Amino acid sequence: MKELPKALYRAPLKIGNVELQCAVLDDETRVLTLTSVFKVLGRPKKGKSNSVTDLPAFMDANNLEPFVNQGLREVTKKIDYMDGNSLQSGYNALILPRVCQLYLDARRSGKLYPSQLKTAMQAEILVSAFADIGIVALIDEATGYQVGRKYDALRVLLNTYLADKIKQWIKEFPDDFFLELDRLYGNINLKSNQRPSYYGTFINTYVYEPIEKGRLNPELQKRYMEDNKRHRKHQHFTDFGTGQLRIQIGKILGLMQVAPNLKWFKQKQERQGQLSLFPEVD
Repeated sequence: MKELPKALYRAPLKIGNVELQCAVLDDETRVLTLTSVFKVLGRPKKGKSNSVTDLPAFMDANNLEPFVNQGLREVTKKIDYMDGNSLQSGYNALILPRVCQLYLDARRSGKLYPSQLKTAMQAEILVSAFADIGIVALIDEATGYQVGRKYDALRVLLNTYLADKIKQWIKEFPDDFFLELDRLYGNINLKSNQRPSYYGTFINTYVYEPIEKGRLNPELQKRYMEDNKRHRKHQHFTDFGTGQLRIQIGKILGLMQVAPNLKWFKQKQERQGQLSLFPEVD
């Protein structure tokens, strides 16, 4: 019989007015107890997972099934573990942000039953408090695990931002971004095939390089070159990375729009702080 994982760190985690019981196991899995997950979603705890769908009771309704993706299925398996001499059951903590997204997607598509709307409202509150990476950080902070963390933080950073496969091209830089570049550099509405190489240098310096204080850019540049520049840099990002990229683009575009000239922009940007979700890499 396989030995059950053990809880190394445990603590209550307060989100809003709900207190969750969480732990970090000796295999580095972060877990939330079964009771906590049902409680925070505002759902009554019912028996076992649905025998047909093999999904937890809070997401096994027929109308939700089209919105259950593989990423969510991967974290729905119950985890049994030992907390001292006590047998506990929980879920991988990533189930919480992902099941919240499930309810929001279903609501956006108009597929929720009236009885599920309250859960969707709770999901909206939770999503604003954390994302996949956020729930891990919250549990680490609550349990004190960041002090004894064993995994390679840089590897986690890269895996969070950069995808294994090239994503389909989607326009990420708005037209206004290049119109502002033309203005700041004294050019007149250049077409995409007329843009000088120093535009690329500007984008690398002020968009890609500041993300995670430059720790991401060397690997991003490496993958870009190994791909022989056949795809745009942003096509190498995960969905999470794309979200952070859009935030950075918006931040830089906002500064460009109020900049009277290029010198002012550069001086102002040098005084801007760089935010990071991975301070432990330092």
